[in-house]
Amino acid sequence: MPVLTPPLQLEASDSSPGGDDAKSATSRIGGIGRYLDLFKGMGADLSRFQVPVHLNFPKSQLQLYGEMVYCFTQDILSQCADAATPMDRFLHALRWHISATRQPHFGKAPYNPILGETHHASVGDLNVLLEQVSHHPPVSALYATNEKKGFQLRFWHHASPRFYGSGVDITIQGRRLLKLARHGESYEMTSPKLGFRFLPVPGTDWSGSTTVSCAETGLKATVVYKNKGFFGLHGSSRRIGGKVWDTNTGNTLYEIHGNWDQFVYLKESSSGTTSTLYDARAVVGKLRPPQVKNLNAISPMESTLVWSGVSEGILTREVDKARAAKLCVEESQRALRKERQALGIKWSPKFFTLSAETGDWEWQHPEQPVPPAPLVVPLP
Repeated sequence: MPVLTPPLQLEASDSSPGGDDAKSATSRIGGIGRYLDLFKGMGADLSRFQVPVHLNFPKSQLQLYGEMVYCFTQDILSQCADAATPMDRFLHALRWHISATRQPHFGKAPYNPILGETHHASVGDLNVLLEQVSHHPPVSALYATNEKKGFQLRFWHHASPRFYGSGVDITIQGRRLLKLARHGESYEMTSPKLGFRFLPVPGTDWSGSTTVSCAETGLKATVVYKNKGFFGLHGSSRRIGGKVWDTNTGNTLYEIHGNWDQFVYLKESSSGTTSTLYDARAVVGKLRPPQVKNLNAISPMESTLVWSGVSEGILTREVDKARAAKLCVEESQRALRKERQALGIKWSPKFFTLSAETGDWEWQHPEQPVPPAPLVVPLP
């Protein structure tokens, strides 16, 4: 049976399945020193690092990417498609970009998806499908469609973690592209960097400069995620700032400021008027997980099935059971890899293809939307 757990909430807490705040996570494994011992001899590049099962959160990384799209309280993507003016559509795209920032649990990591793993979920008329299209380097691809509203969302992500002595920085490479077919507009977005800080004060930060741009209208926004700095003692790690401007004229239209987990505000440059762009609790508060609608239609490569044994062990705090289940998954993958090598078979993704022209992972069936999924999120 698939194991479905609640999505990441605005406030990660110890009451969440498999979740911990900084204090409980560090005490559970004997303190920060135990964290740092894990990385001894690993060097800076952690792309092949295997997280011990007691530090796993009971979800695959594919599910976390999917939750960014299908877990919401307000359907911003549909609002974007319905908006009447280019500026309104751009500001909705900007709101969605901010809403994709979710708070991870300190000291916990999702499962690294196996090659060919998929995750397929629907909410309302939005159908979302993800596939792990590469293992080394780890690359996840997503395609989502809403035929009724006439939009498509496509992205591929390659998370690149690096250890720097007192923490881990994860750079998320790749692209996010939202297409509004009825308006002939595309919005390209980049991702912030995620940091896990062990010393001197444990915590997590999103940081770095991101952009949202629409080539057809010339509108562009820069959104800068601001962390607390090395010591982690001052300010908020969830602050953002930035601006919206018209690349055709170079004129700044709005200034952006606020906190991505609370409120984000727009200050209009021409009038000085301030308005609310984004209310986190209204958009991504009280999120609910998918439910099984059609058990027989669930793929054997579905994330919630692949890792079900591991998740069951974590949720019941049976570490040995979780460890054995994870080892079974890993050994099965090694056996399949050896079999392909022996037969000279080159593995290919089922749903995505790598474009030789752009270097992007693209949906293999451009004329076909994503079909409805056997996992369904209740509408808010």
